[in-house]
Amino acid sequence: MQINQTLHELLWNPTDLASLPSLALRLIMAAMLGVLLGHAYVRFGQTLSNRQVFARNFVVLIVTTTLIISIVRSSVALSLGLVGALSIVRFRAAIKEPEELAFLFLAISIGLGLGAGAALSTIVALVLILGLIAIRGLLYRRPGPPNLYLTVTSPGAGSLDATHIMAALAEFGAQGSLKRLDQTPDQLEAAFVVDFKEVGRLEQFNQRLRELNPLVRISCLDDRGMGV
Repeated sequence: MQINQTLHELLWNPTDLASLPSLALRLIMAAMLGVLLGHAYVRFGQTLSNRQVFARNFVVLIVTTTLIISIVRSSVALSLGLVGALSIVRFRAAIKEPEELAFLFLAISIGLGLGAGAALSTIVALVLILGLIAIRGLLYRRPGPPNLYLTVTSPGAGSLDATHIMAALAEFGAQGSLKRLDQTPDQLEAAFVVDFKEVGRLEQFNQRLRELNPLVRISCLDDRGMGV
């Protein structure tokens, strides 16, 4: 009997029931804005990572942030508990692209605004920010961009450096530029934007790098396709 009464008090709290429609509406709105932000990131983002995969996180991040703020906004004790809970969270994945971090902050801001009950201000601000992102993408779009994002990871950095990679690219008729270089005494990781016209040229380039270092790892992300 005591258990039934406890469950009834827990699940049928009048205050919670009264706020349930508002919470559901905020979560639905958060999911819609997350989808909108994801499409904007895929369309106008300029990072070298797989933007479609990264953009899938926005919906979950915005909805979760909205839920958390909706729960703790009226309770100082819950807010302090949230700070303590988040202090033990550790993220192992490094964010290497500043643009990824900017969009993550934007997603969190959307969740904070919706959870705090400032839906109209959040939507207006998001529309303005996305407008600025679209304008930036249209103004700084380069004609005919290279079609391949190339990441080369080489254990034992001394045997293969950025100069060797650029020389191999030039040897097999690829045009490209170095976008990021992370180098430690034990490893080199370089990211390039390159343009290979044929798959065969890419295979020859891979073989040349493996001749220089058999342990090299080569990752390619192509968004337009190459001819044969």
